[in-house]
Amino acid sequence: MRTVRDRIRHAISFEIIGLAIVTPLGALVFGKPLHDIGVVGVASATLATVWNYVYNWLFDHAMQRVRGTTRKTASIRITHTVLFELGLLVVLLPFIAWYLGIGLQEALLMDISFAVFYMVYALVFNWAYDRLFPLPEWEDEARMAVAER
Repeated sequence: MRTVRDRIRHAISFEIIGLAIVTPLGALVFGKPLHDIGVVGVASATLATVWNYVYNWLFDHAMQRVRGTTRKTASIRITHTVLFELGLLVVLLPFIAWYLGIGLQEALLMDISFAVFYMVYALVFNWAYDRLFPLPEWEDEARMAVAER
């Protein structure tokens, strides 16, 4: 299982890279000032960082209990990402509407757009992160699987 230090590195790097991509893209797509999308982005990233840490910790513990490992298959990665974004959507919707002075419907469209971006981004980022920083238990599991063949 990942250490506290590793989880912090993961969460911070995820948010910094995500903000660097989504802020100018969001300002362009939604026709809002870069500053406003930046404020929404930073506030959202702050909430998402806390949620990211808590959610991943809970998800890994549940996987360890249910499956005996934290190794994620493609379908588990997709489920993991969708559930994360749904939880975040509930928290961010009222904030986006309030800060940008827009209706809930427009805020929902914006939030869903950001969520779709972040679901794809999270899938790619997490897969890359796991490749760059694999856990020793995964290497042991792979060796055992090869030995069993």
